Amino acid sequence: MAITTGETMTTATIEKTAATGAAFRQLGVCADHVNRHPAMRQEVLKVHPTAKFHDAGHRLNEDEVIEFLADCDAAIVGFEPITERVVSALPDLKIIGKYGNGCESFDFAAMKRHNVRFGYTWGVNKLAVAELTLGFMLMGLRWVMPLNLAMRAGERPRLRNGRFLTGRVVGIHGCGHIGKEVVRLLQPFNCTILACDIKDYPDFYKQRNVTPVSHDELLARSEILTLHLPKTHLTRGLYSREILGKLRKDCLLINTCRGEIVDEDALLERLDADDLTAACFDVFAVEPADNDRLLNHPNMLATPHIGASTEETRLILVRAAIARLNDARVVDPEEFYGV
Repeated sequence: MAITTGETMTTATIEKTAATGAAFRQLGVCADHVNRHPAMRQEVLKVHPTAKFHDAGHRLNEDEVIEFLADCDAAIVGFEPITERVVSALPDLKIIGKYGNGCESFDFAAMKRHNVRFGYTWGVNKLAVAELTLGFMLMGLRWVMPLNLAMRAGERPRLRNGRFLTGRVVGIHGCGHIGKEVVRLLQPFNCTILACDIKDYPDFYKQRNVTPVSHDELLARSEILTLHLPKTHLTRGLYSREILGKLRKDCLLINTCRGEIVDEDALLERLDADDLTAACFDVFAVEPADNDRLLNHPNMLATPHIGASTEETRLILVRAAIARLNDARVVDPEEFYGV
């Protein structure tokens, strides 16, 4: 049960499972978000009163993880590196509960070699990310960002027509937990919804009136294209200059998954050439984002990786991480697309 889905793990179930405690001696909380958030610290301490936290104020690197977890046999980890070097240096570490989504910082082959158990709940943040995605669609189609910038500069523009979300062709690249939640939220808008995924979800597609298509068809038809992909060796740099060049000129591109999936220089070229309606990105290749030309482009709406940043989601995420400590298991790398 260590790899659990958001559909099967309700908030009540997470709370009940988390409250049962676990058989380990010392828990260390690496996850930076938990350490910064007093309410999340209290969630941990309610179940594990001897848990220790750090006040580094940043994401720990390999050396810092090794030093911090030196006396721990269990850990709650966010995006800190869990590599061969780390697990080799921490022979007592046997259990990891994952805080948040995305597992690219974990070397699962190394963890398997060292018999380190792992617990993870899929899709816990799906509603928060899907709601942000829907907001991006509405704001991008109605030119909210450039019109707001113009008004701040003293202008009062009136004659820039936007478009309905209702009835648009929406392409979803990656129809996992978050992609499916986006589909659900789009139902009242009567959109034509296209989906492209390496997995097939025929029952879901039929239930929600979604059309599965090839990647080429997704690029050619989507008036809105929203990305919900994991970062793997298959997706890093996938949206290259060539791929971005296949998008419709009136396409609104949304990325709330991982920044490294899109070539930001090529994206800037498309925006400069007015070859995209707009781009709405919550994630960037380097975070905190440092591409000032892209961030300041009038047709770029940028947020600082806030997809899961709601008070409700943060508490659910930490409760899920606590709960997964109880039933963690050694996992195969293939379960996470080899990342």
